[in-house]
Amino acid sequence: MRKLVVTLLLFLLAPIAACAQELDLSIVEEVRVGMHAHAAHYSLWPVYVGDYDLSRIEDVSFDVLFGSPQIDAFRVIGEPLFELGTTINFAGRENTAHAALVWQVPVLDTPVFLEGAFGAAIHSGYLTDAPDGEHNLGCRVNFYERFGLGTNVTEDVTALVTYEHMSNAGLCDANDGYSNFGVRLGRKF
Repeated sequence: MRKLVVTLLLFLLAPIAACAQELDLSIVEEVRVGMHAHAAHYSLWPVYVGDYDLSRIEDVSFDVLFGSPQIDAFRVIGEPLFELGTTINFAGRENTAHAALVWQVPVLDTPVFLEGAFGAAIHSGYLTDAPDGEHNLGCRVNFYERFGLGTNVTEDVTALVTYEHMSNAGLCDANDGYSNFGVRLGRKF
């Protein structure tokens, strides 16, 4: 199964990377593809380890990270990368598209880094009156957060374990947020 997942991720990543190079998208820093367990947890904070459900590996993600704008305001907040991405569910559940700022912090003098993202996501799920087993997400546009532990496999390739969460923080009547847990492979430019 792992071999199949890695093969699929590399198969999906290769044409995206080739297109970015061919178009000379010098503003693109990295392109990523991932595979995730859908709604593996309900909370923003993944501390309730016994509550994980990793049985629904049915999401694929595609993310494009752009360089930090050369604006003083971005220098003040740590020069985050700008990201556009999507998570597609192949079992008829929620799909999302997001825009986020992404911060990466190296761990000492190693190829390992911590990553955090904060932004907004639009989804295709139910707002209210969801059938059993589905989420009442309340707002069409919700907050998007992601935490990750990654490594620079080579100068051009990254691998990350990520936990992404989407909810509205109680701004709408319903707020069944959910979190996906998975892996992402990236190709830097």
